[in-house]
Amino acid sequence: MAQRSRFGPGILVTAAFIGPGTVTTASIAGAEFGFALLWALLFSVLATMTLQDMAARLGLVTRRGLAEALRDNFAGSWLGGMAIALVVAAIGFGNAAYEAGNIIGAAIGLESIFALPMTAWALAVGALAGLLLASGTYALIEKLLVALVLLMSLVFLATLVQVGPDLAAMMRGALVPSVPTGSLLTVIALVGTTVVPYNLFLHASAVQEKWPAQTDTRQALKEARVDTGLSIGLGGLITLAVLSTSAAAFFGGEAEFSAANMARQLEPLLGSGARYFFAAGLFAAGLSSAVTAPLAAAYAVCGVLGWSQDLKSGRFRAVWITVLLCGTGFAAVGTKPLLAILFAQAANGFLLPICAVFLLVVMNRRDTLGQHANSALANGLGALVVLVTVGLGALKILRVFGLV
Repeated sequence: MAQRSRFGPGILVTAAFIGPGTVTTASIAGAEFGFALLWALLFSVLATMTLQDMAARLGLVTRRGLAEALRDNFAGSWLGGMAIALVVAAIGFGNAAYEAGNIIGAAIGLESIFALPMTAWALAVGALAGLLLASGTYALIEKLLVALVLLMSLVFLATLVQVGPDLAAMMRGALVPSVPTGSLLTVIALVGTTVVPYNLFLHASAVQEKWPAQTDTRQALKEARVDTGLSIGLGGLITLAVLSTSAAAFFGGEAEFSAANMARQLEPLLGSGARYFFAAGLFAAGLSSAVTAPLAAAYAVCGVLGWSQDLKSGRFRAVWITVLLCGTGFAAVGTKPLLAILFAQAANGFLLPICAVFLLVVMNRRDTLGQHANSALANGLGALVVLVTVGLGALKILRVFGLV
């Protein structure tokens, strides 16, 4: 039997959350607050590993996606209808909004190098993402996303080494939680851009493509866990590099941070070529997320409605085409990308606890998962994720109304 690639569905998760929103949010966090919010990034990466491991386990043991499990678990009750409405509204329609940010991000990268209007580049990126999804070939999509993620990794991690950030300050930021004045929305956005709800649906379905039913379950679970750890760990390192290089370039300095000068954080390594490499990284981030967002929406919506999840089925294609067209259309019209992307990621942080609670409920069904149901430790970690994200959201609401 041919040896499988070390990276698999986990890289789809990484490609999805390392989008323009992550690059923008991490850059803002570093530029405005230095290393003070590294604890939020560390929490986000650990939370992502915990929840995505559950999603992968669900898909491999039950051979069903999260959307299907929700539908079956709550069949015949009002919770079933609520689950369907949540998935269709939040994942289906929500991804159309996020798709606009993905395409805008990739278009910004191209526009900064080539003198064509944003509209033209947005349409080009949408068309390219559509061609890749239309191939209906999981292996092709996976290989492209691996290449794009590795490109981003090389550029940002090499710059981090060149910058040589203050390691003591980084350790304090990672291990001593703090919420500086004005940083709460950025904290929520940093969590929301990493722990992405639709990735839970994407991962549970994609592992079934990577490891077919005839694969030994124990071996598949072992390989999937390694894949999840490596892929999400790499994504965390990329985000760390973006935040740290931005902190070194902007925090405490005279230069004002903006979307137009984000490339400055790569100048220590790349000099005058920084804007070209930053543009390439932003394009890679945008295109990878522009592919995974419609794919995740199709898996989620088709699963919860009981439709085929074959990449070449008509209904599956109809869902991702709708998401892609909506996102491309919004992107072509044009918005203010920096604030729009940050706000979208913050909204994602508010949505996360709902999806996490649903996953925890399903993962405790021993009648379907048997010995692979959640352990007490997994439940504890999952509950911690829910509590922290709910707490952040509640704190934001209280501050909006001036109660704290």
